[in-house]
Amino acid sequence: MDKIRTRPWDSAEHLKTADDMADYFEACLQEAGDDPAFIAHALGVIARAHGMSQVARDTGLSREGLYKALSHDGNPSFGTILKVIKALGLQLHGAKAHA
Repeated sequence: MDKIRTRPWDSAEHLKTADDMADYFEACLQEAGDDPAFIAHALGVIARAHGMSQVARDTGLSREGLYKALSHDGNPSFGTILKVIKALGLQLHGAKAHA
């Protein structure tokens, strides 16, 4: 019997269009609950799909700093989050919470 080869799932490989990225971000915002690291990581995934070097140029931040800030262990400032969202062509929305 042949061995099955697997590799780790990378969501960034499947975010091909701006709509894919926006839909992914929206879904992550809904699923994150009160976990800011989840949102930061989701932005990191989108940034990798978009091109981390381009996001770094557009935000004025270092590529290495973005990788660190947008990792599971990162703790980016709200200002960094807003810069990344803008560089990715996304918007942060507010809506009434469902009871």
